[in-house]
Amino acid sequence: MKTTSPGCIYLSFAAVLAASTLFSCFCGRMDIPAGEVVAVMAGLPSLASDMLSGNFDGLTESGRVLVLIRFPRILVALLVGAGLSVSGAVYQGLFRNPLVSPDILGVAAGCTFGASLGLIIPGSSFFIVRLLSFAMGLCAVGMALAMARAVQTSKVLVLVLTGVITGSLFNAFFMIVKAVADPLDQLPAIVFWVMGSLSGSSWPDTLHILPAVLGSYLVFHLYRYRLNVLSLGDNAARALGVNPGGLRLFLISASSFVVAVCVASCGQIAWVGLVIPHIVRTILGPNHRLLIPCAALLGASFLVLADTIARSALSAELPLGVITSLIGAPVFAWLLYKNKNRGWA
Repeated sequence: MKTTSPGCIYLSFAAVLAASTLFSCFCGRMDIPAGEVVAVMAGLPSLASDMLSGNFDGLTESGRVLVLIRFPRILVALLVGAGLSVSGAVYQGLFRNPLVSPDILGVAAGCTFGASLGLIIPGSSFFIVRLLSFAMGLCAVGMALAMARAVQTSKVLVLVLTGVITGSLFNAFFMIVKAVADPLDQLPAIVFWVMGSLSGSSWPDTLHILPAVLGSYLVFHLYRYRLNVLSLGDNAARALGVNPGGLRLFLISASSFVVAVCVASCGQIAWVGLVIPHIVRTILGPNHRLLIPCAALLGASFLVLADTIARSALSAELPLGVITSLIGAPVFAWLLYKNKNRGWA
């Protein structure tokens, strides 16, 4: 039986990503002619120096909308979608469980508490909100790993249970913050942030997210074969010369780091890290050699399209987390039905 080469598979997913990105560039609240969009995209390299200096006098009004609003938002969506999807694929491989998502160890709950705390601090800037969100996300993961280490067992189930404990604890902290927040000013801001949005994305945001997502992806790409070994179980991994405990801790730390960066940048975006790895695994199988890069490409495509719907479907922008949930839940139900007779191996 003839099998499709990896190169063709990568090109197929890359074509989906390119089509999604181009479609998003042409869609928006402001009607911009396709020719002008193409002209601005072609002139981006020559605008690099102007963008660094903040001089946009040579751009038309449509060009400023594209360069200052639409393009950085699309790039942030690409990075966040890829980061969450790859982290989800890594978590599912590490825990050998298809129901695992990137927030299994409480990182999303920690980020939410940190952001809500920053939003009620008088005079705090958006930078402080993101910094607190990122710090609390890593703190939640650190607590889960520390509790699992204190139990002195290498069972993966213990990590899941400590993640549940940590997530519940930080969710309780988050509820306390909501209870004391100003219901006319602070509480609406907290609720909107929790629903997720890319409305405030800018070029500095891309510079903050790009190193974390790209660096983490390179780590996962280098360890993709060892992820296959970990999926066989700890005993098989040791027999093949892999230290399962140390490698699992390292990859969990890298995954949690990129998830914290993404959630701190744009709020909670559900289902991306759960559904996208499932779709790729259903199409290509469980081999992380193909799963990691294809999950990144499909996750980026999915989030770009979801954000395009969020900002273009209605007169008022919809929260991005609502769109991903409306799409992700039915797709996941379909995947469960499709795989009912062959499992998730």
